[in-house]
Amino acid sequence: MAYQFDNVRVLVVEDNQHMARLVRTLMSAIGLRNVQIARDGTEAFDALQNSTFDLMITDLAMRPIDGLEMTKMIRNSDDSPNPTIPIIMMTGHSERHLVEEARDAGATEFLCKPLTANNLYQRIVSVVEHPRMFVRTSAFFGPDRRRHSEQAYTGVERRTSAPMATPVEARA
Repeated sequence: MAYQFDNVRVLVVEDNQHMARLVRTLMSAIGLRNVQIARDGTEAFDALQNSTFDLMITDLAMRPIDGLEMTKMIRNSDDSPNPTIPIIMMTGHSERHLVEEARDAGATEFLCKPLTANNLYQRIVSVVEHPRMFVRTSAFFGPDRRRHSEQAYTGVERRTSAPMATPVEARA
């Protein structure tokens, strides 16, 4: 199924100018033309305060604030303008502990470099077709980390789900 992304606003957070251009080019190839680039987590947080975005794609390794810390800020800060924005974390490192750290920070999806138009498109479609419910516990706020529902669990830390406030809007 091909999507029309004409009205989707994307914030790309990437400190490497060449990679930022590549991501913008790949997004244009799949029909995403409303793309703003931020060079680091601070600039991204400011952009979120000043504009509305439907989706964020961020690099993991940046300075002074990396993608993990920025994601935690967006998810948990009292002055976050959109704590439920879908966040796709991208990195050139696919070690399991980094995938888990991104998940635990509140990333919606994980994307390994090198990027292709196809794998970028697949992650964006995943966010569109399978929006994740958001959960809050004493130690976490973000998209439900479970891909499968475990209805039988009744423990003290059983999470409750909250619907996503602003799903990505795309027309089939």
